[in-house]
Amino acid sequence: MPPNIVLLTTHDTGRYVQPYGHAVPTPNLQRLAEEGVLFRQAFCVAPTCSSSRAALLTGQSAHNSGMIGLLHRGFALREPREHLAATLGAAGYHTALAGLQHVARAPATLGYDQVLPVASRRAADVAPVAADFLRAAVEPFYLEIGFQETHRVFAEPGPAEDARYTLPPAPLPDTLETRQDMAAFKASARAFDTGLGVILAALDQAGLADNTLVICTTDHGIAFPGMKANCTDGGIGVMLVMRGPGGFQGGQVCDALVSHLDLYPTICAVAGVARPAWLQGVSLLPLARGEAAVRDEIFAEVTFHGAYEPQRAVRTRRWKYIRRYADPPSPGINCDAGPSKDYWLREGWAARLWEREQLYDLVHDPHEAHNLAAEPAMGEILADLRERLDAWMRVTDDPLLRGPVAPPPGARLTDPRTGEVVQY
Repeated sequence: MPPNIVLLTTHDTGRYVQPYGHAVPTPNLQRLAEEGVLFRQAFCVAPTCSSSRAALLTGQSAHNSGMIGLLHRGFALREPREHLAATLGAAGYHTALAGLQHVARAPATLGYDQVLPVASRRAADVAPVAADFLRAAVEPFYLEIGFQETHRVFAEPGPAEDARYTLPPAPLPDTLETRQDMAAFKASARAFDTGLGVILAALDQAGLADNTLVICTTDHGIAFPGMKANCTDGGIGVMLVMRGPGGFQGGQVCDALVSHLDLYPTICAVAGVARPAWLQGVSLLPLARGEAAVRDEIFAEVTFHGAYEPQRAVRTRRWKYIRRYADPPSPGINCDAGPSKDYWLREGWAARLWEREQLYDLVHDPHEAHNLAAEPAMGEILADLRERLDAWMRVTDDPLLRGPVAPPPGARLTDPRTGEVVQY
C-alpha cells in the first residue's frame, strides 16, 4: 500500500515555535519533531502568502508558477493542474482539502476529489473536520490541511501568554507594545498546536500513523516588521517537521539547507509517483538517511504583496545577498497592521535608508543588520552571489530580467502614496 500523505500548513508562523527553541509552547509539534525529522534550515520560496503556497504546491518558483502576488488581489496560477493534488490524484490517491489553501478561487480546479466543508479556516473548526476524514479515510489518500493561525489578527492572550514575561522576536526591541504583540502571537500558536494535536490523535485512533507521511510547515515568516514580505531569514525561514515513511523518523535534527521546492519531489519519491518535469526542487530522502547535503544554496523572491516591491535573494550556509529592483514603497506598506508595526512607524521607520544591494555574513550577523555590500573586502563574495542570482534568474526566465513587472489586468494593489487600494 502506498503511504498516505498529510500536509498541514499554518499561516505566518516562521520558526517561532517550541521545537526551534523559542518560548512558544507547541507540545504537539514538539512530539511530532521527536518522532520525526526537524529541519532547522528550511526556507520558503517567497515570503508572501499566495506566492509561497503556490511554489510549495507546484514545486517551482513563484514566477514560474505565475503566482507573483496575492490570490485575493487578482493574481493566479499559470497552470492549476500542476498542483500536487492533481499529480497524486492521477496516481491513484484520493485527494482532499480541509481549510485554507489560498492559491485558487475554485479549489476543485487544483485536483482535489473532496473539499471538506468547514465553518471557518481556524484550527478549532478545521481540525475536527480533518479528523473525521481520517477516521473514515480510504487509503491511499492525500489530505491537505490549512490553518489560518498564526495570521493576524492574533488570538487573545490567556494566562499562559503573559506579556510581562514574553520576549519579542529579533530584530524588534523589547517594549510594552512588542511584548503584548508577541504574547498574542503565542496565543495563536497555541490554537494551531491544539489543532495539530487533534490530527495526530485521529491518525493514532485510525491506525494510520505508521503508513502516513505527516508534513507540518508554514508559508513564511511571522507578520512582524522586517520579516514577512522580506527576504531576510525572518521572512523566508520556516518551520518544517516530517514524520513517517521514507526514513523521517527517530527524532532527527537536520541542519542542511532545504527549500519548500523540495517537498513536492520528496512526496513523489516516498509515494512512488513519477516526478513531473516542471519540478525545480530535489528529494530530501538522502537527508532522512543521514547522507550529504542536497543543495548549497536557496533562492527567494518577492514581486507583489499589498504593493509592488520587487526583490530577489540567494542564501548559502554563510552568506545572504538581496537585490531590490525598485525603490521600496513607503515603509510598512507591505507589513501587516499590528502593535509592532505601529511602534516602528512611530519611532521613525520612514526615515531609515534602504539599499538596492544587501550582503550579510550570517555567521557574525545572523539578524542581517550590517550590510557589507559596499565593503571592498567583500568584492569576491559579492560577485559570486550576484552571478548565482543572475544565473538562477536566467534559467527560470524571471520576468524581472525584462524590466518592471506589470500586474495582471484587474489586479488590486495598494497605492503607497495614499494607502488606497487601486484596481488595474
